[in-house]
Amino acid sequence: MTIADATLGVFTVFNSLRFLAYVPQIAKAIKDQSGAEAISFGTWALFLASHASAMAYAIENQGDWKMASLFLSNALGCAAILLIAAWKRSRHRRRGHSK
Repeated sequence: MTIADATLGVFTVFNSLRFLAYVPQIAKAIKDQSGAEAISFGTWALFLASHASAMAYAIENQGDWKMASLFLSNALGCAAILLIAAWKRSRHRRRGHSK
């Protein structure tokens, strides 16, 4: 096994685990009743853009679709958090105005 093989293996394992790490954040966002105020849109949008650009780099510069799929899964996790937070904030604002 070469160093390149080892680093690819470590990269793959940790990026796969990172996707699973989105699950608790998504679950908390879904259960949130305060408009998802603890979720920073700027931070999660930056994470999303970072994963999307890494996916594009993996495809265009490396021709590596496996690596791109890992970044895609991470981008989807970020997008899910952003969408849920936006939905929760919208509902929270409407409830606040309807009282």
